[in-house]
Parts: sequence; structure tokens; C-alpha cells
Amino acid sequence: MMHIRRAEPQDSEALSDLLNEIIAIGGTTAKVTPVSAQDIVNQMKPSTSVWHLAEDSDGVVLGFQYFDLHPSHPKDAANIATFVRVGRTGMGIGSGLFHATTEAARSRGFNYIDATIRTDNTGGLAYYKSRGFEYLRDLPNIVLDDGTIVDKVWTRYNLDRIRIFNMHIRHA
Repeated sequence: MMHIRRAEPQDSEALSDLLNEIIAIGGTTAKVTPVSAQDIVNQMKPSTSVWHLAEDSDGVVLGFQYFDLHPSHPKDAANIATFVRVGRTGMGIGSGLFHATTEAARSRGFNYIDATIRTDNTGGLAYYKSRGFEYLRDLPNIVLDDGTIVDKVWTRYNLDRIRIFNMHIRHA
């Protein structure tokens, strides 16, 4: 059984452990150096970000997702990041997290959720496409912290799409 809840600073060690395993494998995140629990806490700014985690019945973190503001993105667009425990993808974790994230982004007044994904991250590209994210533009030659150069794609999810869909159902 999986449970989705807001992530809190006291979850930071579990979140950093999960993320560091993904970073160590490489190829799916722009993060290339390990993060500490304090790094996670420093990113969890209630005024600008919302974090959710998925956990099993034993409290083991299966994945997490957050959105925050990105300095180069429009102010009505939240910037999303998703991380699922190695070996646990394709089990509905990302879907559960995304539902919580869209509700939180709507309640904060955002119109869009943006995702920038490495083009070599085929799993990430498939995940965001399956959620309904649409292509905005290519972001070529992005230099990561370790000097690696990757291409990314900027995608966007329109939060109004669900509002319009729900209005249509109510009036049908």
C-alpha cells in the first residue's frame, strides 16, 4: 500500500538517500554530486516550493516530487522535479505524486507546471509525456556541475486543461 503526503524537513535524510542513489547511477538527473539532508532542507522553502513523498506501509520512501519557482521560467509556472526509488518505477508512484502536485500547484495559483528533462532520460521523458506535458523547446548544450554537457527539453503541463475538462463533464 502506498501513501502520499507532504514531505517535511524531518524527511530530508530519507529523501537525500533516495536521490543520492539515483545520482550515483547517473544519466537521469541534472544533479551530478551527492546531496545532504541539509541541502534538501535548504530547498524546502514553504514560500516558494511544495514537496510530496510517497511511502509504503512501513514508512519507506518510494519517491518524491516537488515544485518550486525557476528564475528563468514565467511566474505563473511551477517547475517540477520527480524522483522514484531505483527499481520501483512503473508502479503508480509518479502518478500518485503528480495528482498531489497538481492540486497543490492549482491552490497556489499556478497556471502551468514546467519540466526540463535531459533528452537521454528516456524514462523521465515518457513519464512527463504520459502526464500530458507538451513540448515547448529544446535546451541544447546545458553544462552540468561536473562539466558534462547534455541536451534538455522544456515541457509544460497546462493546469487549466483539467479545469476545462471538469467543467465539460459537469455541463454534459
